[in-house]
Amino acid sequence: MTRQCDITGKKVMTGNNVSHANNKSRRTFAVNLQEATFLSESLGGKVRLRVSTAGLRTVEKNGGIDAFLKATPHRKLTESISRLKRQVEKKMVSE
Repeated sequence: MTRQCDITGKKVMTGNNVSHANNKSRRTFAVNLQEATFLSESLGGKVRLRVSTAGLRTVEKNGGIDAFLKATPHRKLTESISRLKRQVEKKMVSE
């Protein structure tokens, strides 16, 4: 499984460690991923996702996972979260 945020799509980046003598060695910048459980009112249960802390703040700012998915276009979401959005939309239409 890739170290990628389901909400924002952030991935591991690479760069250089640069010493005082200007020696460069390769390094990685890891994403701060957390296992988060969101309560989905439309699905009637919990949804577990691997999200970055920035993704957590984004979901909370939008008022929960259902409101976030409703407000965000498909092109800005990762493939796995787009599937979840389609499930939520299907449940909202049937209700």
